[in-house]
Amino acid sequence: QVQLVESGGGLVQAGGSLRLSCAASLLTFNINSMGWFRQAPGKEREFVAAIGWSGGSTYYADSVKGRFTISRDNAKNTVYLQMNSLKPEDTAVYYCARKVPGGGSYYSPYEYDYWGQGTQVTVSS
Repeated sequence: QVQLVESGGGLVQAGGSLRLSCAASLLTFNINSMGWFRQAPGKEREFVAAIGWSGGSTYYADSVKGRFTISRDNAKNTVYLQMNSLKPEDTAVYYCARKVPGGGSYYSPYEYDYWGQGTQVTVSS
């Protein structure tokens, strides 16, 4: 059974930073693309960032480009999301997910099959 466990969320002031981690119990982690999504109260789940299996390809939502950085350590089966210059509108539950192998958009949540339980990020103004 695949498990994705996020950690690193919390409360931070605007302008601050957080680093989220997602540990995966995937034997094939090193050949899977991974993504981060977020969902704020009353809003749909939205794409944040994604990374290819080798880490050579990364994708970002326009709203976080230049502030967030996705990375991975295949030796540790872990994907990270470094979040800098945080804004109150970044407040949400953040989820990591495994992208379905093969083609498909990195930006759509329907292209991801395994999800973590989420970690809350709250940015105060």
